[in-house]
Amino acid sequence: MSPSFLLRAASPAKTKADAVVVGLVPASPSGRRKSGPAVALAAGGEDVAKAYGRKLDPMLASLGLKGEAGEVVRVPTNGVIGSPQLVLVGLGKDAGPAALRRAAGGAARVVTNCASVALALPADDPALLRAVVEGWQLGGYTYTDYKSAARTDEAPGQVVVLTPLARRKESQKLVEETQVVLRATEQVRSWVNTPPGDLTPPTFADAVVAAGQPLTKGRGATVKVTVHDEASLVEMGCGGILGVGAGSAAAPRLVEITYTPKKPVAHLALVGKGITFDSGGLTIKPAASMKEMKSDMAGAATVVAATYAIAELGLPVQVSCFAPMAENMVSGAAMRPGDVLTTYGGKTVEVTNTDAEGRLVLADALGRAIEKEPDLVLDVATLTGHMVLALGDKVAGVLGDDAVVAQVLEASETAGEPMWHMPIPEEMKGRVTSSKIADLAQHDWVRWGGGLFAAAFLREFVGTTPWAHLDIAGPSFASATSGHVTAGGTGFSTATLVDVARNLAG
Repeated sequence: MSPSFLLRAASPAKTKADAVVVGLVPASPSGRRKSGPAVALAAGGEDVAKAYGRKLDPMLASLGLKGEAGEVVRVPTNGVIGSPQLVLVGLGKDAGPAALRRAAGGAARVVTNCASVALALPADDPALLRAVVEGWQLGGYTYTDYKSAARTDEAPGQVVVLTPLARRKESQKLVEETQVVLRATEQVRSWVNTPPGDLTPPTFADAVVAAGQPLTKGRGATVKVTVHDEASLVEMGCGGILGVGAGSAAAPRLVEITYTPKKPVAHLALVGKGITFDSGGLTIKPAASMKEMKSDMAGAATVVAATYAIAELGLPVQVSCFAPMAENMVSGAAMRPGDVLTTYGGKTVEVTNTDAEGRLVLADALGRAIEKEPDLVLDVATLTGHMVLALGDKVAGVLGDDAVVAQVLEASETAGEPMWHMPIPEEMKGRVTSSKIADLAQHDWVRWGGGLFAAAFLREFVGTTPWAHLDIAGPSFASATSGHVTAGGTGFSTATLVDVARNLAG
C-alpha cells in the first residue's frame, strides 16, 4: 500500500511523529572545529541541531558518522525532541536530488513498526521535494506476493514531509502527480518480479488489460486496449513475434494501447520488448544466465505503465503503445538459426542467433507504431549484454536520432535515471544488410559493437519517423538493494518516459 504524504512547514524538533529523518553532510573545513566531528546536519534539520545543542557533536562523533552516502543510523532521542526516534541518513557532498532519493530510500527500510514518520530533509525547491517523495516510496517497496508469512515490519502509513513549500497548492499537486508515476514504477517492478511461469504472454496480456480497467471503463474513456492473439498475429503478418514464440506452449501476444486526450499537442509512440522468459531458444543460454531472464519483459511493462500514468495525469499528448509479448523457449517447433522470418510490413530477416530475439518482436511492433504517424517513437528493451559491458548495470544506453536522444536525456536527468548517448556508426548499416538470402541479418556474431548493431537493426523499421532506442538491459534489474533501488525489478525508465511526455506537453 502506498503511504499517505502530507506537507507541513512545522519544526522537526517539535513533531510528534514516531520517527524524524534528518540528513547528514560532511562538515565544511571552515566550519569544523579541530575536536569536532567531520559531519553536520543538512538543511531541514536546523531545529534538531538547536534542540541537541552541545550534545549533538559528541553524539555524531561517537556514532562514527561522516555524512557519506549510504549511512543510515537510528537512535533514541530520550525526549530531546518531540519524536522518540531520530534517523540520521548520509547525503554526501552533493545533497541534490540523486542523493535525496538514495537517502530517503535507505531511511524507508529502517523506519518500520512506526505509524508515522517526519522527513526533515532538504526540500526547499520542487526538484528536491519530488526526490524525497520518490526515494521514500521506492525505497520502501517490497514484493511479497509469494511470501507465506505475513509481514511484521509494516512501513509507516503516514509520511509528513517538512518543507517550506508546504503551503503552496502546486506543491501538493506535485506530490500527487509524483505518486501517479511512482505507482506506475511499482507496477513495473511487480510485473518483472513475478515468476515467469505465472506471467506468460497470455497472462501478461490479461494483467495489462486488468491494470487499465480504471482508464478504459465508462463514458468518455480516453484509453483503449486491444490484445492480438496468435491468429490475429498470423493475419497481420507479424513474423517476428510468431517466430520467437513458436517454441513455447504459451502463445505470443501483441498488446496495443491508445490514449487519446481531447486536444493533443503531440503524438508519442512507445514500443516495449516483452519476452516473458528468455531461454535463448536453440542458441540456448548457459544456466547461470537464465536466472534473471524473467526480467526480459521489462521494456513492455515500462511502456504500458508509462502510458497508463500519462493518461491518469491527463497530459495533452496522444500515446500509441505497443507491447509485443513472447516466450523464447526450446522445443521441436522453435525457430532455428538459418530460418528467414517475414516481419510486419514485408521485410525479411535471416535468423542466425535465436538468443537475439528481442529485436525480432520489436521489428513487428515498430512497423505497427510508425503507421500511426507519431511525432516520435521510443522503444524500450532489455536488449543486449553488450550495453551492460559498455555502461555497467546502472546506466542505460540511448541510440537514435540526435534530437530525440537529446529529449530522452533531458527527461532522464529530471527523472534521476542515468542514461548515456551511444552512437550508431555508419558501418553498422553494412553489417545489418549483410545477409545473402534475406533483406536483413538479425545478428552477425562479430564480437564488437553488438549493442550498436542491434540499434542499427531496429532503425531499419522506423523509416523517417524521429526515433530513439533505450537499451535498459543493465539497470532494469538489480541484484541487490541500494538506496531507493530495491533488489529485483527496478522500474527503470518509467519516470523518464512520463517526463518525455510532460516536456512534449509543454
